[in-house]
Amino acid sequence: MPGAITLQTIATELGCSAKTVSNAYNRPDQLSAVTRERVLHVAARLGYPGPDPVAAGLRRGRVSAIGFAYPNRLPYAFSDPFMSDMLAGVGGTLEQSGTGLLLIPASAAPDRAAASITGAVIDALIVGSLADDDPLLAIALGRPLPTVVIDEPYPDRLVVVAGDRPVPAYVGIDDRAAARSAAQHLIELGHQRIGIVSFGLHRASTDGLIPAADRAAATFAVTRQRLLGYRDATDAAGIAWSSVGVAAGPSSTVRDGFQRAGRVLDREPRPTALLCLSDALAEGAIKAAALRGLTVPDDLSVVGFDDAAPARVLGLTTVAQPGFDKGATTAQILLALIAGQASPEPRWLPTELVVRASSGPAPSHG
Repeated sequence: MPGAITLQTIATELGCSAKTVSNAYNRPDQLSAVTRERVLHVAARLGYPGPDPVAAGLRRGRVSAIGFAYPNRLPYAFSDPFMSDMLAGVGGTLEQSGTGLLLIPASAAPDRAAASITGAVIDALIVGSLADDDPLLAIALGRPLPTVVIDEPYPDRLVVVAGDRPVPAYVGIDDRAAARSAAQHLIELGHQRIGIVSFGLHRASTDGLIPAADRAAATFAVTRQRLLGYRDATDAAGIAWSSVGVAAGPSSTVRDGFQRAGRVLDREPRPTALLCLSDALAEGAIKAAALRGLTVPDDLSVVGFDDAAPARVLGLTTVAQPGFDKGATTAQILLALIAGQASPEPRWLPTELVVRASSGPAPSHG
């Protein structure tokens, strides 16, 4: 049949109204099963692909999709256990409302990353873990969409970046207090020689040992706050912050943890304990210790952060934060914003130190 196939084309073929054909796709409960099957059969025979979901969404004023922008490569969403937990929380909540999720990784060239955010056909936006100076945040806030920021930047920075625009909602944890509890745990076990394995401090690649003077200048708020929390505990115990070796890598992977922990463990005097800013880094640190003939926790205690599933398998002492609940809370806030509710105050979720087999008393030798 010449020309484009439309709803009216199918209706004419069937001898019914275009609304009946439309209901077969959009409101199937309004038709009998027999009628809907006849409509879909004729549509398939004529080569009609179905209504354009974007166009239909724009007519309704919604496309039933939320974007999630984050500063990593696309595989990170599936390979990082904590990120996977958080996405499960987001997706499970959105699914209940018939809303989809569009991942927008922002690790490409800046112009392409910006285009991904500005061009995404979405109703609302989640922004996760951007540095304080990342221009993508301002680009995201330039869209007149309900927005929730997860983890970073912190609320005080969001006010500055938003300017005259609405300040996005925020969901996160008190990273400084959580990190302090992890360091205090090791100090109470008698550890005085402590090292730290960190993920990035800045958007530019960070690699190697970080001088004490540079640690508080991290432009990733989570990194900065966790390092400050560790320092709170070491200062209170009379441990010189300059004696604490801090090695940072570009990302939060087992490989980065292995390499950066090696930098710290090869310092003299060797640390008896390592604080790691994520469980993945801690897993790498345990591998680095084994390569050097060190046993955990007899020779070296290791503490992680997140309490994702691998931590439980490893018997890792770690700071537990509610990844699934963080995602679910974020999605709930976004759905409320889409429905016209006012933006809530920043939502701070609880953390808890979970003590397992990877931490023990400081060794009497070495």
